[in-house]
Order: sequence, then structure tokens, then C-alpha cells
Amino acid sequence: MDSGDQESDIHQPEDPEKEMDSLGPHRITRREARYGKRGTVRPPQSTNEPDSQPKPVSPSVQHNLLYGESLYTVLHRMGRPEPGHVSDDGELYEYLQKAFNMEPDEHKAILEHVKGLAPPIFCAKVTVKQAKGILGKDVSGFSDPYCLLGIESRADQQSRENSPSRDKKQKQKAVVRNTIPEDRTHRTQIKVQTLNPVWDETFILELDDLEHSKFHMDMWDSDEAVPVRSKLGEITDLHSLKRILKDARKDKGQDDFLGNVVLRVRDLKCKEDCWYNLEPRTETYPERGQCHLQFLLTHKKRLGMLNKTPSYIVHRQLLQQIVRYEITHHQATGTTWNGEIGSHGITILYLHATQKDISEFHQGLAQWLAYSKLYQSLEFSSSCLLHHITSIEYLWVQGRLQDEQKAELAESFETLLQYGISLLKKYRLMFPLSAPRSLERLQGLLRVLIQMCKTKAFREMCSLTPTLQERVSEAIKAGTHEWFDMKRQHLQPMIQNHEENLKSLLSLITDITSDLQNCHKTFNKCFMTTIKVDIFDLTFQELEELVSKHLLSQLPPLNMGSKPPLSELLYQLYLMLRELHQLHVHQQKSDDQLPLSGFHRSFVQLLPSWLLKAYSTAHERVQRAVQIDQLVPLSELQKHSASTVDLSTCFTQIGRTWQQLDWPDPEEAFMIMVKFTEDMCRIALIYCSLIKKRADDLSDRGDAGQAANKLCLIVNNIEQLRLIVRTLPRNLDWERLEHKTLDIVGKEQFHHTLHGQLHIAVGCLDHEIRGVVQALAQKLVSGIAKHLHSVAAANDSKDPNDSIVPLMKFLESELHYMNQNLVQENFNCLLSLLWSHILAVISSLSKHSNPSSRYYQRLQAALKNLESCFHAEGCGLQLEDLHTPVFTDLEKQLQVCSSSTRKIIECYYQQMIQQQLESTSEKYGAITVKASYLPSDQKLRVEILNAVKLIPRNSNGSRDPFVQITLEPKHLFLAVEQRSTQVQKDELNPLYDETFDFLVTPEQCEVAGSCLLLSVFDQDTFLSTNLVGEAFMSLKDLPGLQKKQDGNVQTTNIPQRRLPLIQPKPQGDRITELLNSRRSDKEAAAFVKLRNQRARQCVKCER
Repeated sequence: MDSGDQESDIHQPEDPEKEMDSLGPHRITRREARYGKRGTVRPPQSTNEPDSQPKPVSPSVQHNLLYGESLYTVLHRMGRPEPGHVSDDGELYEYLQKAFNMEPDEHKAILEHVKGLAPPIFCAKVTVKQAKGILGKDVSGFSDPYCLLGIESRADQQSRENSPSRDKKQKQKAVVRNTIPEDRTHRTQIKVQTLNPVWDETFILELDDLEHSKFHMDMWDSDEAVPVRSKLGEITDLHSLKRILKDARKDKGQDDFLGNVVLRVRDLKCKEDCWYNLEPRTETYPERGQCHLQFLLTHKKRLGMLNKTPSYIVHRQLLQQIVRYEITHHQATGTTWNGEIGSHGITILYLHATQKDISEFHQGLAQWLAYSKLYQSLEFSSSCLLHHITSIEYLWVQGRLQDEQKAELAESFETLLQYGISLLKKYRLMFPLSAPRSLERLQGLLRVLIQMCKTKAFREMCSLTPTLQERVSEAIKAGTHEWFDMKRQHLQPMIQNHEENLKSLLSLITDITSDLQNCHKTFNKCFMTTIKVDIFDLTFQELEELVSKHLLSQLPPLNMGSKPPLSELLYQLYLMLRELHQLHVHQQKSDDQLPLSGFHRSFVQLLPSWLLKAYSTAHERVQRAVQIDQLVPLSELQKHSASTVDLSTCFTQIGRTWQQLDWPDPEEAFMIMVKFTEDMCRIALIYCSLIKKRADDLSDRGDAGQAANKLCLIVNNIEQLRLIVRTLPRNLDWERLEHKTLDIVGKEQFHHTLHGQLHIAVGCLDHEIRGVVQALAQKLVSGIAKHLHSVAAANDSKDPNDSIVPLMKFLESELHYMNQNLVQENFNCLLSLLWSHILAVISSLSKHSNPSSRYYQRLQAALKNLESCFHAEGCGLQLEDLHTPVFTDLEKQLQVCSSSTRKIIECYYQQMIQQQLESTSEKYGAITVKASYLPSDQKLRVEILNAVKLIPRNSNGSRDPFVQITLEPKHLFLAVEQRSTQVQKDELNPLYDETFDFLVTPEQCEVAGSCLLLSVFDQDTFLSTNLVGEAFMSLKDLPGLQKKQDGNVQTTNIPQRRLPLIQPKPQGDRITELLNSRRSDKEAAAFVKLRNQRARQCVKCER
């Protein structure tokens, strides 16, 4: 048992050896060393007599006694210094003088007194732990080892040196038995049959002379007198036989030497724990194993200044004094002590603990008692406490403490727990976020408390009810009440009226909200991660209850709330209460019935005044913004004026007001949104009228360019306003409101009301924009029409592209100006209006009958260039916007009109082929044919099969039909003659079955418009012919051409074609009219004459 457990008065006259018996494991007595038997262990005597208690002394005397004890420790230090310790005694004296704040005279006097005290008895506390790898001396290959140990003093050395001479072998045997007297020799137990014995026995060896003393330890193999005959059964090999023969030559009962360890005491440190090699006495077996020894240099019969105070208490007092000095020293230098004692203090504490033989557990106990007490008065890191409480938990054995020590430890736990709870109760003041490392200190305190309450020592000696979590929770609640009362009294107004009371209430709720936010963001995480207490939930519930009660007594009467000063304060109060109440979303278990759940009902009657205030403020700001707007662009990229910025700010402010209100009642929230939407749409339309009036006031009537510039800015401003209005659903979060009011308002009513308002407002803005853009476009329409007419009237000898140069320069100038002053969307709108006007003018010009193709070529060039100009390589109108049906028809028409006569004729036949394909009526009958192209022969083969349903002649009801086959247009097939079938008499459904071959090339057949013209004629009595009808078949789609066959076409696979007969119209279409206008062109005149003749023949045939 440790000396610190039992020592109360070192100079007990009854039994001086009792203290040494209690310092560690069993000490071998001289009787046991001689006879190899264990003695009886005497129980420790109690030291609880009243006369053994130290008498109380004054703090100053106690201070001086502790100082003398410290000097005594340094004065009688032992052993070599540990690494990092201070070896100079003078430095230690100087450190102690500063630590105890001693004057030089006081230090000198106490030091002289200490030097006059008798020195202690120096001792070495030796523990023989174990050995390994020793020699096997027995026949079995093992040994029965034991150890002899003692201290060789200087007198023993001189006696050995003066002894009679012996031979070399005898000198080598001069070990412990021959060196140290028997009464100072100690012996361990014998461990039977092992090469790795474990003893773990401790002995106290007194040291007469530290400078010259030596420690000796011999290890022997114990041998008992056993007959040789009994050992014969143990022979296993030749080595065993040699051992038996060697034992036979020895004296009976003589032990074998296994090795020894010799150390000078002055080379030892205060604490040693090492493996030492066992040295041989001969070179026969140099490797003899190792022995594990522990050394502790201690004092015995120490005449210190506090010899009647238990060692661990003195050690705790010394530790408190040194720690207090370290903390104050760091504070004086402006730094925070990190819990590490300097090398001087560590050296002194180390010397004191070793000299007094204080166990690690009692050192930890002393450190805990010292640090836990100092923590309540001085500021230092709680990690020191955490380290020491962990040390106590690791070494805790309840039986090692006396009742007084248990009570002292339990009191330290309770005191620190109460102190920690008191700090947590006032955590807002004790750990402010503005102070550095506050959270670190708070977290450290919580960890110390939770770790302390988990220890075995706390659970065995302290009450576990209420739990730490329950104590902390109650402290947080009580502290919150105190903090609220303190804040409320501090903010109490000097003048008691409704306005001052509201201001005080606003400040109080602001502080409460800020406190809860800090609690949620910072403090709660700290408590939850360490002690598992949700202080935010506790604090929020307490503060909501306190605020709800305080709110009822501070609100003014409802009839006074609409007054402007109080209305504004009440609005701010509503916002603060809403922000406070919304913090309930951070609760782990949210309660719908919180004290402030229905706080908004107190403000319902104030809503109309708040909404009117928001509208009036926005309306006044818009009026002021328009009045000071000079209608100049904000920048090259921002082409609207300054008033739109203020307008956008007004809308943003109204949206922020909506978000701030966040009215809980769904139906009332919907009505508020309807009002907000209506007000913003009204403000938008008011702005349009105001900004147009402002433009009229600033414009100079005689300056057309300035007027156009102002119109551009108005368009851009209204366009910017339109964009803002269209973003209202997103900015006001209509989707969330719709989901909130779905069960009350309904989706259909929601869309009808809100989206209907928005749609009307956007439509009005679009109308305003289009009106201004049309005004801008009207300024350019006359100029564009004038230039287009000039293009149409240009001389045919002039190149078409040259004739449109003035038009393009005019547009480039005007459109460049508009592009610089209009936003892109409005500029595109202007381009669309101008494009529609241009198409209308060119269409009108293209309808004029003009025999010159150059006329239409100029119009075509103008259309193409204008298309490119308005598209502007993707920067203007998109191609799908330009290529309207009007444009497409006009482009085709100009393409035809500007072509040559032959090309126009080809277009005519393309038109007839298309008409044939679209024709389904067989009013005039039908003809069935088979046609194909033979690539190998370059022949076109046509089979006329029959005709059906021909119109009967009026005279006799029948006809004499035949079919005429021609290839058109004639300029493609000049060498091909027309062919005819046989005349079928009196037939309305004639059957022909005739085949005709035409020599033509594939290239001729693939030209667009090339076709097979099948004309059905009626031959009358006078050998004149009348046209019954005609049919057109495209050549490029015929078998043999369509699939590009290389060989002959299979005639069996050629499909029959039934073609309805059509008749040429007596009134010419656009193409024939165009050809008719080219009267100077013989080919055109001949074509028109032929088509007119066939039309007359059809009329005659019908008659």
C-alpha cells in the first residue's frame, strides 16, 4: 500500500518501519532471506487518532511551511536529472522564490532554517520484476532461480579491499554474499524450473553514501541435496549426463551462479525502469540473459516543514501554488496558459513525488483536487481537468482511498459540478461569442462534466439523480428566465406611452431573436455533440411563452393602431414576431400549438392600412422617378432610362413586403396577393401614361430625330416594364401560394383571378409597345415605298443590283439608328412591321403587266437583298419569320416572271402536271395508258389502252374519238413528231391498244416540266376536229427513268395509269398572261395562240 494512503505523521515514534512496509509489495525480511520462507505480513495500523491530526494554522504560516517543504525537496534531491528537467539547484530556488512571491530576506531565512534540519534517510526502492533467457543449470535444462540484492557502501568496499588475498577464482566469487553483510542482504522467492522467472517483488534499501554506494544483485540457481540415483531417470541425452556428473563433483546443496548486476547509485535517475544484462563471472557462458529492475530513490524519516500533513495533500498544495504562478505569469505577459507547467515546476513536483513515494494514483488524485479547485477561480484550459479525470478513471480502485480522501474527492466532484452548472446557467454572459475561444472553453467544460459523471469514482461516491442532462436542462431554463427578466428591465422605457412601449418591445424581441439564432447556429451544436441536450428547444419554448405573456400587456388598443407612427411600429413588430416564431422549424419535435402560433390575429385589422401604405409609397416613387427622368439611355448596353430602375425597385419592395408578411391564413393571404397584383398592374399602366407625357414635354416639335429618339426610349422602358410584370409569378412565388390555398380557393379560381389580372396587364403593355413601334415604323414606310417604286421604274439597261443601292443605303441609315436606340425585341417588332409593308409594296408592283423580264429581275433582286438585310446573319429577324406565305408566293412569282420564255413555258407545264395530279373528277372522261422508258434503246414507249366516259355529242349522242400524243414543251423535243391513234367510230368508251415509240434521251425527259400530252379529239363529218379533253403525264417519274435501270424494263411490270381528262380554261392564268404580254417574242406568241385555240376547240366541242 502506498505511503500516501497511511502516512499522517512521519515521525511516529511507535513504529518507524511501518511506513516503509506500506510503500509497496511485500519486502523480504532477513529471516526470510536466510531460511527462504515468507514472514507474516503485518496489517497497517490506523492513523485516525485525534492527536495525529495537524493543528490549523494561518494561511501565511501555511504558505511559509509549504515553501520550506519545497526548499527541503530541492536541497535533498537524489539521482541524475530526467531529460528536460532542470539540474541547477540555484535555478530551482529562484523559480520557487517567484512562485511563492518571497522576498530575498524571507527566502534566505527559510533556506537557512531548512539547511539546519536533519537530512532524510536516502533509500532505493527496488522492484525485481522478472528475467528472461537465463541459463539452465539443472539436468532438466531449467533452473530454480532466486536473487540476492543489497547496497555496497564505501565501508564495505574498503573492507573488501583490505581482506586477505585470495586466488583469482575466489575473487571472482566475491559477489553479494562475500561483499554485503547478511543483515543488509535481501532475497527473492525461488521460482521453480523456469528460464523466464517472474518475481515482481519490492525491497527498500537504505543508502548511506549516495556518491560511492553501489547496487548489487546476484541471481542463483537453488540446488537441494538429491541422491544421484534419483536423478538417473532424468537423463535424456549426453548433455544431461554431463550435468549429473558435474553436480556429483559439487558440494551437497551448493547453488549455481547465474549472473549479477552491479550499478553505481549516483548513475541512477530518480525513477528507472530497464532491462539489465546479467554479467558472468567466467567466460564460459557470456550470454546469461537479462533482468528487469525498477528503481525509485525516496526519502525515509524526512524532517520537512510539513511532516505531519499527508504526502498527497502537501503535493496537492505545492501543485496548486505552482499552477497558480504559471497562470498569473502567463496573464501578466498577455497570453493564456495552455495547461503545461514549465520545466522548473515539473522538476520540483517530480522530485517531491518521488521523494515522498507518492503513487501515480495519489499523484493523479492530488492533481485533480488542485486543478478542479483552481479552475473555479482562475482561467485556464479545461483540457487539464479532462486529462486528470481520465487518469483517475484509469487507476481507480476504491479500496486505495481512506474515508477522508473519499469525502474530499466526492466534494471536489460536487463542487465542480455545481460550479459548471452555474456557468452553464449563465452561458450567454460567461461564454459570449464576441470573446475569442468562447466555444472552445464551453465545449471543454461540457466534456469535463460529462466525463466526470461517467467515471467509476463519481458513480460510486456521488448521487446519480438528477442526471447531468436533467441538471443542465433545468439550469438552461432558469438561466433563460433570468436573462429575459434582465433584458426586459434594462429596456424598460423612461417615458410610458404606446410608442415608447412598442419601441422597447421591438428591441426586446430583436435581442431574443438574435439570441435564439445564436443558440441554434452555435451553442446548440456544442451542447448536442457533447452532452446531448437540445438547449435550442428548451430556450425557444421558454422565450415564446415569456414573449406571448409580455406581448398582451404592451400592444396598444386596436383603434389607435392605424395611426401612422404606431402603424409603422406595429408592422415592424409583426415582422419581428414572425421571424421569432419561424425559428420553430429548427425544433426537433415541432409543436403546432406554440404560444405564438396565432400571433397574426392581433394584426388583422391593420392589414388595409399596411397595403395602402405600400401602394402609396410605390406610386409616389414612380411619379418622382418620371419627373426627374431626362429620357436618356443608362448605358450602351442598357437602352432604357433611369425611371425603369426606380420602377423595378418599387416592384421589388412590394414583393419584399409580401414575403415579409407571409400571412399564415391561406384565404387572407390570397386576398392580399390579389391586392398586391392589382396595385402593381395599376402602377405599370400609370407609368406608361406618365412616361409618354414626359416624352411629349421633352420633345422638340421641329426635331424629328429627337422625337424618334424619345419614342425609342419609351418603347424600351415599356418593354422593360413588361418583362418585370411577367416575372411577378416567380418573384411573388405564386406556385407556393397556389399549393397553400388549393383546398380553399381552388386551382381554377386562382388562375382566373391572378393570372387573369396579369394577362390583362401584359396585354395592355403589349398594346402600348405596338402603338409606339407602329409610330416609329410609319416614319419609315413612305421612304421605303418611294425607293421601291424607283427600283421598279429604273431603266432596263441598268443592272438590277445597281438599281437597289439607294434603297439599301436608306435602310442601313435608318435601321442602324433604330438598332442603337431600341432593345432587340422591340427592334425585331419594328422589322416585322416594315417587312410586312415591303412585301405588300413589292406584291403590288409585281402585279403590273410588264413585257420586260428586267422589271421583275429588279424586284426579285430587291426582295433578296431586303431579306438578307432584315435577317442580318441571324442578328435580325429569323428566317422562319421572314419566309411568310406572302413572301413564298411572291418569291415564286418573281422567279417565274423574271425567267426566259422557254423557262416560263416549262413552268406552265409543271403547273399543268400538278393540276393533273390534283384532278379527281372524270367530268370529261378519262384515258388509260402505260408509259415507260427503255434506257438500252433510249426509247420512250407509250401504250394507249382506252378512253372512257367521253362526253357524248349533242346531235347523235356518240363520238368518233382518237388520241393525239405529243411531247411537251416543244423546244425540248424539236425532232419528235406528234403521233395519233386510229379513230374509233361511234364510241364513248373506245378501246385502242396501240403502242408508240419515241426516240428521246434521258436528259430530255428529266427536265422539269417535260411531259406526255395526251389530247382526245372528236372527228366530225366534215373532217374537222374538236378537243374533248387533254391529260398530262410527267416523264421524269416514268419507269426506266425513275429507278435508273441499266437494262430493258420488264413490260409486264409497267402499271396502268388512268388519267382524268381536263380542258384548258378560256380565261388565261398568270403565266399565259405573262407570255401574252411578250408580244414581240414569237415563241411566246405562238404558245399563247395554240393554248387559246385549244380552249376554243373545247368550247366548240361542248356546244
